Amino acid sequence: MLIGIGADHRGYTLKQEFINCLKVNGFEVIDFGTDSKEFVDYPDFAEALARKVSKGEIDYGILICDTGIGMSIAANKVKGAYVALVLDRDMAEAAGKHNKANILAFSGEKTSIDEAWEMFNTWMKAEFKGGRHERRLKKVKAIEDARE
Repeated sequence: MLIGIGADHRGYTLKQEFINCLKVNGFEVIDFGTDSKEFVDYPDFAEALARKVSKGEIDYGILICDTGIGMSIAANKVKGAYVALVLDRDMAEAAGKHNKANILAFSGEKTSIDEAWEMFNTWMKAEFKGGRHERRLKKVKAIEDARE
């Protein structure tokens, strides 16, 4: 499975730790940057990763910034990118079971590597429930398709 990961300067440390976890656990990884703690703009990384996920060129994505909010907002502007900002295991599970998110966003400042890894694994194991959730996602897609 191919996982893309991107972060700004505030998410750099968690990104590096997360890449190590992914590789040790047999995932292929594409690093979208940043490559240091030097100041950068999060939308650049969010857009690049989200475009690859939305085109199916990578299976899933992880985005990390200070709070995860900026990355979520930016990446969700890309058609076909469905980003969930997760702060705990329950949110990660809902992102998979209810929202069929294809990208997770983490807070680099408020999330430890152990917490991030637990949320990632919970999300990966969560099977989309369909039913009323499918109906709701179709409505979300209709909103997305109607964007001007």
